[in-house]
Amino acid sequence: MPYYEFNCRACGSFDRFHRMAEVPGTAACPDCAAPARRRVTAGALLHTGSTATRLLDATAGTADRPAVVSAPPAGGHTRITRNPLHAKLPHP
Repeated sequence: MPYYEFNCRACGSFDRFHRMAEVPGTAACPDCAAPARRRVTAGALLHTGSTATRLLDATAGTADRPAVVSAPPAGGHTRITRNPLHAKLPHP
């Protein structure tokens, strides 16, 4: 459920969650109860801290900061591939 930003003239802005089909033009300010008008802003459909948001942030972070390893994983297990296309890849 997306959240929408409202602006109270006396107290400033605040956010509220509403269904997309039921978004009001005004909402009561949580501080002074005066009617506050809805502001036109970019939509936010993800909750911060949700699993989906953390996954998107982690994926975006690897675009410019890829994980670099200094050695193969412990345990001596190496994957052997039988795919002939993998034979063309460079080897260390």
